[in-house]
Amino acid sequence: MPSSDPIDLLHQGLPRTVGCYALETDDGLALYDCGPTPCIPALKAGLAERGLELGDVRHLLLSHIHFDHAGAAGALVREQPSLQVHVSEIGAPHLVDPSRLEASARRLYGDSFDRLWGELVAVPEENLTVVGDDVLGLECFRSPGHASHHVSMLHDDGTLYAGDSCGVRIAPGKFVLPPTPPPDIDLEAWEQTIAATELRAPARLALTHFGVFDDVQEHLARLRTTLLSWGERVGHGMDQETFVAAARADCYASDPEDAPSYDNAAPYWQCFLGLERYWRKRREAAA
Repeated sequence: MPSSDPIDLLHQGLPRTVGCYALETDDGLALYDCGPTPCIPALKAGLAERGLELGDVRHLLLSHIHFDHAGAAGALVREQPSLQVHVSEIGAPHLVDPSRLEASARRLYGDSFDRLWGELVAVPEENLTVVGDDVLGLECFRSPGHASHHVSMLHDDGTLYAGDSCGVRIAPGKFVLPPTPPPDIDLEAWEQTIAATELRAPARLALTHFGVFDDVQEHLARLRTTLLSWGERVGHGMDQETFVAAARADCYASDPEDAPSYDNAAPYWQCFLGLERYWRKRREAAA
């Protein structure tokens, strides 16, 4: 059995969009990811359903610092000052000072930013721990591709807490969507991450978007196939409108009832923008 089923954070009031996980570690209860600040009430409700409260949580383990995974970190520390936040070395400075992240995200989201992500609160340096190979008894390893600051954590029960490194899959669906938003998608690094995940042979994958899956080999094969296909489409010049239609059709062919949920969790237009930027930067570097 998995360590934990996801706590549904009901982002924007929608189910199965963003989740987080409560798990036991060598130093008590931890959360893996926490969602954005507007989701804190749903987080507390989910903990209460498990007979827990925020004060029981000693540690926050962050896959990476995108707002749908880590946006509430500072607000949670403000409410629970003893909470220790574990994050990659690349991500740590942006939690101490989130101003650059916020400015970049506001350019992408425009007037939707506050509704989607809410208040960003700095995390005090004394509450931050930069992750190493072991985090409270979990094996931790870098898993870039989706983001340079992404890490994944393998529990000794075989559950890999994978954040976005193993894609988006809305339980109980089969489609595995590679979330490729800007700014630092790296297709070569992502293939290395998939290979590193396969090497560790986890028993199951716990995804922030959304659920726990035990068909690990098939899941990773589907992620690899779609990532290659989507990357080639944009690399060969497909425009945004055509890409979005094709991506939606891929999802609909597999899981028609859940296609809107995939678009909520990882909007197709953002996937295009990240891949377009990846190829544009490669062309600029070659020139």
